[in-house]
Amino acid sequence: MFEEKRSRFVIGLMIVVAIVSISLLLQATGNLLLHNVVMLLVFYTVLPFWICSYYFQKNGIKLRQILFFTGTARWLLPTAGLTVLLMAFSISIYWLMLRGLASISPIWVEYTLTQQSLPDDWWYVAASGFIIAILAPIAEEFVFRGVIMHRLIVSLGLWKGVGLTSLIFSIFHINILGAFMFALVASLLYLKTGTLLVPILLHIFNNSLSVFQYAVNPSFPEWLMVTSIDELYTKTVPNLIALVVSLVLLLLFMRWVWRDLEIR
Repeated sequence: MFEEKRSRFVIGLMIVVAIVSISLLLQATGNLLLHNVVMLLVFYTVLPFWICSYYFQKNGIKLRQILFFTGTARWLLPTAGLTVLLMAFSISIYWLMLRGLASISPIWVEYTLTQQSLPDDWWYVAASGFIIAILAPIAEEFVFRGVIMHRLIVSLGLWKGVGLTSLIFSIFHINILGAFMFALVASLLYLKTGTLLVPILLHIFNNSLSVFQYAVNPSFPEWLMVTSIDELYTKTVPNLIALVVSLVLLLLFMRWVWRDLEIR
């Protein structure tokens, strides 16, 4: 046991030193974009692999137990539908939050609504888009649903484990309420299907739409998106409708899954 801990400590220390060294070297080149891409790659590949491999090995979990294709095909359309509902909920709840903050801090809200210009380097946009749309969903689902939720459910029970995992996930995202709802749905999908592949697909669909919004069409969907403080008020009706409808449908889905889990 001592030797295992010692080797893990040494390997971990070497990884940290290597990451720091690479970061310093890239900063020395003066290419900030390359530095950002490499750090994103490290964050979404090396660290999740290290965390997950240690946890799975320690608890005797085989990859095929939590990631398989059987029965996944029938969840493709429901997952796509849930992605649309989650997107509508996320945009509308973000609108509601910004509208509440507009009277308190209008300058901050205006800055938040201002679209940031993209770098001219196409490779950076493509690389960062791929990382955010593909690698990040895989890494986050393995870490949050595959590791953290497993541990919390064992320690706290099903309800508290799912809730606390979703809360932790939401803290790492700007739209906290939208991320919390997303995490709840992803957690229930994993518990319902038994495979991480379904929440990974949900996450990929969601992040791909986000990348499309940011890099291709910032006003998509036009009837919901707001780009100025004035639109926070002129687009009240469609956002309220989207918020209520998406929330009701998502709650019905979660209730259906949860009741099925309780019956088991």
